[in-house]
Amino acid sequence: MSTTVAAPAQKPANKTTEILTISDAYGAHNYHPLPVVIESAKGCYVTDVDGKKYLDMLAAYSALNFGYSHPRLIEAAKRQLDKVTLTSRAFHNDQLGPFCKELCELTGYESVLPMNSGAEAVETAIKAARKWGYLQKGIEENKAEVICAKGNFHGRTTTIVSFSTDAQYRKGFGPFTPGFPLVAFGDAAELERTITKNTAAFLVEPIQAESGILVPPDGYMKQVRDICTKHNVLLIADEIQTGLCRTGDLFAWQHDGARPDMMTLGKALGGGILPLSCIVTSRKIMSVFTPGDHGSTFGGNPFACAVGREAINLIKTMGLGQRAKDLGEYFRSKLKALNAAPIKEVRGRGLLIGVQIKPEYGNARRFCEAFMKEGILCKDAHEDVIRFAPPLVIEKSDIDWAMDRIGPILTEMPRV
Repeated sequence: MSTTVAAPAQKPANKTTEILTISDAYGAHNYHPLPVVIESAKGCYVTDVDGKKYLDMLAAYSALNFGYSHPRLIEAAKRQLDKVTLTSRAFHNDQLGPFCKELCELTGYESVLPMNSGAEAVETAIKAARKWGYLQKGIEENKAEVICAKGNFHGRTTTIVSFSTDAQYRKGFGPFTPGFPLVAFGDAAELERTITKNTAAFLVEPIQAESGILVPPDGYMKQVRDICTKHNVLLIADEIQTGLCRTGDLFAWQHDGARPDMMTLGKALGGGILPLSCIVTSRKIMSVFTPGDHGSTFGGNPFACAVGREAINLIKTMGLGQRAKDLGEYFRSKLKALNAAPIKEVRGRGLLIGVQIKPEYGNARRFCEAFMKEGILCKDAHEDVIRFAPPLVIEKSDIDWAMDRIGPILTEMPRV
């Protein structure tokens, strides 16, 4: 009589491995995320599908300034879900007008044009600037130029990558849209030399986040403001990542007192719940748009506007700017005090912090992967910079907990 011996049971793969395998097989490979699969989140912490908890120190590139699942934002979203989520701009809805009014009151501007993604806001700003150039400045038709800064990151649409200086963003995507002269970021004199009679606007990030948290010299934005005023050129500040308290002020341009003619906003404006972006500007500049000139099916939808209104209320009442300023200074001081060999520079403003790594210690992703194993999530920027940009609701004790793990990794990491 023969006996059949059962094969030993194979150890099941964990859920993370299973989902990463599916994502790799069926998803586009246009990102290279860290190998963590988030299932739930609250405040500054996320939990993966296998139950491991992490401190999020990226905050979805500033979209989660209020942290995950803020109860007031969740409640606003639930209330609106029970009413109406989308009407399109073929009709009015009861949330859009109040949202625009409340955002104007917060920012001090006169008019809002809502869209969805940050890139859409930048595209909207470009269209507004060009048409302003033709109608109000008198630039010859099809000659308008928008000057941009080298090292910029304003999105990845075809027009926007046309004025990127990152080779990967451009390679394989030409031909490119003309009309975007480039100048060095932080060099106001070069900006003035580049302005011509066809210059409609200068589009700039007050701090270049994606290029490695590059902070311009003090006074740069004020110089830029004066130059743009002198030459009748619109100053457009891209505050999609830096705005809404991230850098310690409501907007990063306030550090130099350099009020722009137009801002692009996004990310945190949607409370980390759904996409919501816009431009804000004067009524005179916005008047260049007439019915049919520009629009979006989902732009200004009541669901997004209801959440955006609550986000505005939180900005007014939570003191996030002061928190970002105080905790950012504390965090940077702790990082600098390490005197770790791999660190070339610690820079930033508020809770937008970059730690540049010396080339002999490899790329920044190497460090981010090590932090992940210790329960800290962050991301590299421009290959050699570790970006720390946690939710603005982070506590000092969270930073201390993180530094107990970040410190040894930065101090002990060997050369490559």
